[in-house]
Amino acid sequence: MRHTRREVATAALGALVASSGCLSFVTGQEALSFEADPALAEESVANDTGYELDGTEAQTITREFSAAGQTRSVEVTNQISTYEKSLNLSLLGEQKLGVFAVISSPAVEIASRTFNPLKDYGNEDLVQMLTSQYDGLSNVSEASSQTLTLLGTDTEVTKYDATTNVEGEQIDVFIHVTKVRHEDDFVIALGVYPQQMSDEESNIVSLFESVQHPA
Repeated sequence: MRHTRREVATAALGALVASSGCLSFVTGQEALSFEADPALAEESVANDTGYELDGTEAQTITREFSAAGQTRSVEVTNQISTYEKSLNLSLLGEQKLGVFAVISSPAVEIASRTFNPLKDYGNEDLVQMLTSQYDGLSNVSEASSQTLTLLGTDTEVTKYDATTNVEGEQIDVFIHVTKVRHEDDFVIALGVYPQQMSDEESNIVSLFESVQHPA
């Protein structure tokens, strides 16, 4: 998500220069930082579906900007919680092939305006962002969609066909992805699993609907 965070920081600076309410940042009296609250699947649901939390990682991007003769930092911190599940495929044996992740990203609001470009991202944009960060995913195409409730909001979850490379073997997978706005953050949920194990879809749906934020 490096490109996204860079756009966020650039847009935030433009608003700061234009807004008299944020002149303290320009003159050096305070820094500007935005940090998302972590999001997690409900623990009992993760246990029931066999997905184990691999941890929550805070990813922070800092950019230096010059304005009004001053140089200041704008800092944006996203939170990424990742779950994994070992699945057994005949070609590969048991591997961690089931993945569920929840990404929270600050809305970056200044003077009642939202500057995080995720605001305008649809599911197609999100899956393209995902595949651009992971070289092993390719041949992505939309398969279907359904409406689920995530953090109290009805949202369209899109399911994609894709291919990934695992230990030299090409594996067909499904990717599920959606995004909602919740409190001060955007929350993205995604699930990936082998197409040979289509029963995993019900587990991924349960995880989507169990997301808690802030966690």
